[in-house]
Amino acid sequence: MPLSRHFDYLPPKNHTAVPLPGTRVLVPFGRGNRVGIFLGLGTETDVPLDKLKAVVSVLDETTCFDSSMLDLLKWAARYYVHPIGEVLGQALPTALREPEQSLARWTRAWQLTASGKSAPLGATARAPVQTKLREHLREHQASDATSLSACGKSWRDALKKLSDKGWVEEIKLPALPPPCGPSSETALTLNDEQTIAVETVTEDFGRFSPFLLDGVTGSGKTEVYLQLVQRCLDAGQQVLVLVPEIGLTPQLMARFENRFDVPVVSLHSGLADGQRLQHWQWAKSGEARVVIGTRSAVFTPMPTLGLIIIDEEHDASLKQQDSFRYHGRDLALVRARAAKIPILLGTATPSLETLKNARDKKYTLLTLRYRAGDATPPTIELLDIRRSQLHEGLSQRLIDAMHEPLSKGQQVLIFLNRRGFAPVLMCESCGQPCDCHRCDAHMTWHRSDSLLHCHHCGSQRPLPRVCENCNEPSLTQVGQGTQRVEDELRSQFPKHRVLRVDRDNTQRKGALAESLEKAHSGEADILVGTQMLAKGHHFPKVTLVGVLDMDGGLYRVDFRAAEVMGQTLVQVAGRAGRAKDKGKVVIQTRLPDNPLLLTLVQGGYEAFADALLSDRQMSHWPPYCRLAIVRAESTAPGAGLRLLESVYATFSKEPELQCAPPGPAPMERRAGRYRAQLMITADTPNTLINQLARLRHYLENNTLKGVARWSIEVDPVDML
Repeated sequence: MPLSRHFDYLPPKNHTAVPLPGTRVLVPFGRGNRVGIFLGLGTETDVPLDKLKAVVSVLDETTCFDSSMLDLLKWAARYYVHPIGEVLGQALPTALREPEQSLARWTRAWQLTASGKSAPLGATARAPVQTKLREHLREHQASDATSLSACGKSWRDALKKLSDKGWVEEIKLPALPPPCGPSSETALTLNDEQTIAVETVTEDFGRFSPFLLDGVTGSGKTEVYLQLVQRCLDAGQQVLVLVPEIGLTPQLMARFENRFDVPVVSLHSGLADGQRLQHWQWAKSGEARVVIGTRSAVFTPMPTLGLIIIDEEHDASLKQQDSFRYHGRDLALVRARAAKIPILLGTATPSLETLKNARDKKYTLLTLRYRAGDATPPTIELLDIRRSQLHEGLSQRLIDAMHEPLSKGQQVLIFLNRRGFAPVLMCESCGQPCDCHRCDAHMTWHRSDSLLHCHHCGSQRPLPRVCENCNEPSLTQVGQGTQRVEDELRSQFPKHRVLRVDRDNTQRKGALAESLEKAHSGEADILVGTQMLAKGHHFPKVTLVGVLDMDGGLYRVDFRAAEVMGQTLVQVAGRAGRAKDKGKVVIQTRLPDNPLLLTLVQGGYEAFADALLSDRQMSHWPPYCRLAIVRAESTAPGAGLRLLESVYATFSKEPELQCAPPGPAPMERRAGRYRAQLMITADTPNTLINQLARLRHYLENNTLKGVARWSIEVDPVDML
């Protein structure tokens, strides 16, 4: 368990100047040397002077984090009650965690050696890619990976073979500035609501002003972003755009690159370490004028930052769910306040926290109530399937409804937020399901690889021939996943092209972009997928959306479950009718009389959110209090619960805190560990954070700390 402290060292013997705070240093730690971040000089230490070790070396001439970024990271460590070392590590590009990697901007390149230049071209006649590489390097001297990739898909293998022959060598070249091309997309004419939004935010350039852009799906929020970015670029400043998922990054990147003739870079975990470092360096130098990234991009140094935009601010993917559990949106707000710049939170389905802040006048509310252009809102129908015979999850009425748009050359989207073929494999003889051996969860059958998968711990095992409980060969698939629905759609509509988009078939690099391109271009007639298709995408030919099996969202053991269900429904419904053709949404349900569901369909998201806020206020849940969850887990049953019981006995006596008695987590056993949790609430954030700092110190010194692992999560978005 990382310690909530920093470590003291003597100055390096061969370095006379004191490095600036935020500089990388190499220090002895344990049995080796590790990269650390210099935080500042101290005048006293708890370590005897004869025990103090000296810094080995200062790795860079410049800092990784300036004073403002260091202040943000220190604030984050305190607010999220997390060790400052891990916070700094999360903010540092992975490549810079190695001492060999220089902060100086160099890039890998390759050139021919003397023997490579003298070798005849015919020597590689039977290896065309090797020949192309040699010809390219003869003409261009030294080239980087981007240039060499034009020689063929297998250029890396060919380059290695040339290197093994001694004909090619790797060198370092100064990194080129980020590429940018001429803009090819012109700004659109804004409607009145969009104009008000752009002008209102622009008026507050140069001062901290948080805005909520609450716009219905298809209302042109992206165009508002683009025109605000142009205003910021015209003022000579940089812009940071945060998106919840990598899947949304290529689409936004294309829009931004086509609109602006300045360098635009992306930052997300899908990039190679070297490429990510290069983009980070360009942002740090100010050469990259626009940065588009996922939650960790909030830590990107940008010397002339003038505007932050958060797209889909409600999305839970903006919250880190392990280790340093920060929220990208909330840290972006803190960063904007410190930098005295405006920040725009855009969404069609605001989180209840953001909506309350807007209603309390802490944020300025900007609304886009109408779809852009000629598009109109889709009609939404609740389809009662309680007495219906389903075809692998599809009702006959939904199947019949699909024929009309397909006959007109339009697209249909079927949404099911459950991947795999069948979520349960059950024995017909004894009723025993095939469960995960490490989790309190059923295994999901994936027919594509004929394996049982656990979607919680990732374990896999072959499909059994007989029941593990009664040894009878009577196993049957229960329920539907996207793979099973895909097969049924192909059977029902053999003349139409079906495209499935979920995590299982988009793991290969570039696969998601390929699938989305097919969906956008109209190469597929029927789209079926999970939430990867539900948000942020513009499918102009989709006029019918069918939603399968969303009822479970109303009964999950999580006070946010209904909110997430409503947001997902509104987002996926927003894919229908975004162009001139009218859209329709059919929601299959066995709960057609559910009050919350009826409120959402008949009154819209605003009325739905009002009902949820009223419930939250009466039950004293966020956003009407501040919440933290203390979790403990162990391979021994009950060990984590005993640790939390000792915490409860101590901290439940604090008058400023409200502690619920600890209990097993909703999924008690996960990945072979038994989990328990303790929920703590307070009326103000300062009260909660101050008490949690004491609680962390208590846990770090508890005698049970070696038996159970523990963690503290502030402002959780998932109770599981």
